[in-house]
Amino acid sequence: MESKRQQKYAKLIQKELGDIFQKESRHLVGRAMVTITRVMMSPDLGLAKVYLSFLLADAEATFKLINDHKKEIRHQLAKRIGKSVRVIPEIAFFPDDSAAYAQHMDQVISKLDIPPAPSEEDQEEED
Repeated sequence: MESKRQQKYAKLIQKELGDIFQKESRHLVGRAMVTITRVMMSPDLGLAKVYLSFLLADAEATFKLINDHKKEIRHQLAKRIGKSVRVIPEIAFFPDDSAAYAQHMDQVISKLDIPPAPSEEDQEEED
């Protein structure tokens, strides 16, 4: 369970990283849409686990590119939040697979053979 302070930092970092990916890191992500789905802070606020999802791009290639430029992204983050926090956290990026999992579950459910429920007329005849 994260403390209120961890949640506050996580929200700040999520907002600022979202702006960075949207405005300042276009050279990294191109036309891909990068969404920060979740940020989890360590108890000492020294590490931020950032979960990313991608649209309109090759997710693996874009993720690798972002991971390779982690230092540059952290520097841009430091310029934005440096005055409001003591320590700029290290950033660890992780791909968010929840959308793919939801799509998989939707396919599984659609393949189920569920018989239709009996209509009200059928139930009245039985009574």
